[in-house]
Amino acid sequence: MVGTVSTFSTYRHVIALTGPLLPLYSFLARLPVAMSQFGSVLLVAETSGSLATAGIVGGTLSAGQVLCGPVLGRLADRRGQRPVVLAAAAVNAVATAALVAGALGGLPTPLLAAVGAVTGASVPLIGPLARTRSVALAHRAGAGEGVVGAVHSLEGTLDEVSFVFGPALVGLAALVAHPALALGLAAALVAVFGSAFALHPTAAVTAGSGAGAAGSGAAGAGAAGPGAPAVQAAVRGGRGTRGRHPRVVYAVRGSLFLQGAMFGACQAGIAALTARLGVPGQAGIVYAAMGVVSAAVGLALGAVPARIGLRLRWRAATAAALVLSVPLLLTHTLAPLYAVVTVLGAAYAPHLITAFALTERAVEPARLAEATAFAASSLVAGQATALAASGRFAEAYGPAGAFALAVGAAASALLLALVTRVPAARTHHTTTPAPAPAPTSTSTSTSAAGADPAPRAFIPKQQTASPDTRYAGR
Repeated sequence: MVGTVSTFSTYRHVIALTGPLLPLYSFLARLPVAMSQFGSVLLVAETSGSLATAGIVGGTLSAGQVLCGPVLGRLADRRGQRPVVLAAAAVNAVATAALVAGALGGLPTPLLAAVGAVTGASVPLIGPLARTRSVALAHRAGAGEGVVGAVHSLEGTLDEVSFVFGPALVGLAALVAHPALALGLAAALVAVFGSAFALHPTAAVTAGSGAGAAGSGAAGAGAAGPGAPAVQAAVRGGRGTRGRHPRVVYAVRGSLFLQGAMFGACQAGIAALTARLGVPGQAGIVYAAMGVVSAAVGLALGAVPARIGLRLRWRAATAAALVLSVPLLLTHTLAPLYAVVTVLGAAYAPHLITAFALTERAVEPARLAEATAFAASSLVAGQATALAASGRFAEAYGPAGAFALAVGAAASALLLALVTRVPAARTHHTTTPAPAPAPTSTSTSTSAAGADPAPRAFIPKQQTASPDTRYAGR
């Protein structure tokens, strides 16, 4: 009971930092990511009658997201989240609508694949950017590692829930009407809630190192306040260094690629086994059950004490994934499949949350959006690669062939976690870039009526002891 109260209190602290609307906007804006991949395959298969064509379009959509996601992340680091997300959401909504129109209109496969690539390339990265923004708010408020960990747990849970409900919405729309309805809904969601996420006042804390530099330049040499030189130096530091990340960052990307491979192989194995059993419609429900358990466990991670380090969490999560995936090789009927897959879901969220937490701890704040975008792209790339390979394994060796690929990926992830050196503490200062205040005639000038107060620029963690609650009502 005490642990439940403590966990609830921790998440209340997180919501006090972000405001109640930001998690809602970010969740609804994440749904289109989960809907577009599955929805595009169903739509093209329905309209063209060709699974090969559907696979090509779905593949180009994934490729666009993998290749362009880090580019959008870098732009968000440099130019700020608001303009990047607004532009990406607009392009993605139009591209998704064009994909629907092209599929219904019988567009040739190469053109349809090109539209799919644009759709994937313009995915507005709501998950990685929401993490970056919430972590920035936590550090600016001087929150401890427990609250930062709760931020990662909440964001991981929102990801998991979106990837359960997204395909479910697509399946429901296809059942009652047509897959085009699901993709139309995805276009509307990304246009409305992607824009709402971009325009939320908290976007001010992720205005970008380039924006911060411009702001400090506009302020000129006469910038008031003893902290102005430090702010300008911090902006230059965030903008001017683009060296290699610590090795753990690249190891984590590899681990996420392997987890994506587990996702893809499990999807193929579940589809193959349910088809063999004559109940192919159960595949989505089985996979959703795994996602629900994963989300619940992810939310519960907020109660894990901060003294349990990320290295131990990483190794424990990958070890659990390996141990819990081995029974898949011995699963041949529906009831055991439900049981094994559902229990396996308990290992997924801890690994995802720990991987993003390791990335956040090892990467300087000025490059965090790009780094988390790379991490998310690694997951998508692993899933797409495994789906392509495990489908052939399932055809050649049955469902166990696809499941064997999942077990192999889990073993490789554990090995990577065991051999990677994880720093015991942060290797950078937890400062958050934000635009410098515009010059005013007097130091007591206030912002325009209704405008969000100007955020504090580059406030180190130790300078603020209490949570910032300016967004609590938004």
